[in-house]
Amino acid sequence: MNTIDASLLRQAAAAAAGGQSYPAGALYVVATPIGNLADLSLRAIHVLGLVDAIACEDTRHSAPLLRTLGVEGKPLLAVHEHNEREAAAGVIERLGRGERVAFVSDAGTPAVSDPGAALVAAVTAAGQRCIPVPGPSSAAAALSVAGDALGHGFVFHGFLPAKAGERALALQRIAADAHTAILFEAPHRIAPLAAELAAACGARRVTVCRELTKQFESVTSLPAATLPQWLADDANRLRGEFVLVIHALDRSGDESLPDRHDHVLDALLAALPLKQAVALAVELTGAPRNALYERALARKRESQGG
Repeated sequence: MNTIDASLLRQAAAAAAGGQSYPAGALYVVATPIGNLADLSLRAIHVLGLVDAIACEDTRHSAPLLRTLGVEGKPLLAVHEHNEREAAAGVIERLGRGERVAFVSDAGTPAVSDPGAALVAAVTAAGQRCIPVPGPSSAAAALSVAGDALGHGFVFHGFLPAKAGERALALQRIAADAHTAILFEAPHRIAPLAAELAAACGARRVTVCRELTKQFESVTSLPAATLPQWLADDANRLRGEFVLVIHALDRSGDESLPDRHDHVLDALLAALPLKQAVALAVELTGAPRNALYERALARKRESQGG
């Protein structure tokens, strides 16, 4: 995009979004493309041109995008996962002077497996406004093409913990939860994750989204048990950034439960009365209440030797 194109783009952005009020002394949390520049909204372009300073997860990453838009000469503030709380003080000082400040992560919507939440919390605690400028999100994009018709709400996990024990526990909870789950994964860890999901989720469907919005984008749905072999069949399937949607479980008409919820029920029954334990288990697993209640009664009788 040359300078003339950028100028025309900013004019179009101003025509489309300039009529809205943009308060001074506010933090604008701006979503940026996850791969395709054309996904950047006209409102985002207008805001990036309007603000007095731009806080970035990585200034080196954001600078080329801003140059492409013809948005140059503004202070770029480094606000990343290692300095977010400390850097918030500088942002709040600027807001206190009446400046408008934008925050962008490297790609997508800030604070969704990216920095931004601590900055927003600090700005809000300081009594300043935070204004969302929504746009691209790989989690929402993946969910929209998963075709998970059984899903009613979802749980966003992002990247699973790196430590083996914490990771195993997270996978156990995902497998026991009937709700849709969304995970992120990097290319060098996708094969181990596939093996873990195959063991934990078995016949449950998984939609694998790779390189969303980019040239080699692919979206494939398959049973979790077949995921490792599917990856092994083509080395190209191991490349790129991944979003995985683990489909919701079908609980309609299921009044008998397998033993996969027993660990949840046992822990709750050890600490709570039966009815409270069952109520909490319903929230945690999404399984039918009646089935959980019957299973809890059976577990209680077994523990008492009845």
